[in-house]
Amino acid sequence: MRDKPTSYAAAIAASLLLLICCAGCISYKLNGSAINYDVYKTINISEFPIRAALVYPPLQQTFENKLMDAVTRQTRLQEVDGPSDLEMSGEITGYSLSPQAVGTDAYATETRLTITVRVKYTDTKNPANNIDQSFSAYRQFSSSLMLTDVQDDLCNEISDELVDLIFNATLGNW
Repeated sequence: MRDKPTSYAAAIAASLLLLICCAGCISYKLNGSAINYDVYKTINISEFPIRAALVYPPLQQTFENKLMDAVTRQTRLQEVDGPSDLEMSGEITGYSLSPQAVGTDAYATETRLTITVRVKYTDTKNPANNIDQSFSAYRQFSSSLMLTDVQDDLCNEISDELVDLIFNATLGNW
């Protein structure tokens, strides 16, 4: 007959091992990157100039910094200038305001700020992964607020969402 403490210890050890293995799988998936680092080592991220009719100059730097930070944090790719295994370029093509909710006085009570970024992603090792696509995100704010008062926060939030969308469509291989 088996000794109960030994049996419990074995069950606990097996459970812990299973938990550790599962946690490793989950952390891999949540990290977002599905890159084969034996094949891909470098990435070249070009500037994303603003080509929109309405221009908010700090947006370009904000977006580019957030994109670069995401690649640095979530991958082991080395960012290089010039030829690389992966290349990402594009432009900010849209920065627009549109009224959303209309009050009883026929004036807008909510305004939507929408930012659109066109991204060209080139995989020099596997052209089937290439992408040339536009991504959009928006945030709404009260029309009683001045755009200048909320613009920085909105651009940061929208840029975060755009970077997530772009990362998942390119480097995340979702």
